[in-house]
Amino acid sequence: MSTVNECLNGLLKTDGALSAALVDSNSGMMLGGVGQGIDLELAAAGNTEVVRSKLKTMKSLNLNDAIEDILITLGRQYHVIRPVQAKTGIFIYLVLDRAKSNLAMARRACQDAEHSLAF
Repeated sequence: MSTVNECLNGLLKTDGALSAALVDSNSGMMLGGVGQGIDLELAAAGNTEVVRSKLKTMKSLNLNDAIEDILITLGRQYHVIRPVQAKTGIFIYLVLDRAKSNLAMARRACQDAEHSLAF
């Protein structure tokens, strides 16, 4: 089991990783963050709205399912949002340099980080 900082620092070892955060989607507050190149506090609050919106849409559509991850593809970056299944309302946020990263490996790293977290 890993602490929040160990988990996030582990994510930064992913090829192309720029920054990572653990976010409480109930409040929009960042529980921990590492890296550079982006205002993680602002990103945490903004991506909380992304998660809330998707959950609301799923409820409206009567989809009885869970979000595995949300991928936002930008011109130069990937942003991966992965809800922590064991802790409702918490998600991992990983920002990657698109030219230097492997999306499949990054998604796998988020999955591994999720399973290693100790709350």
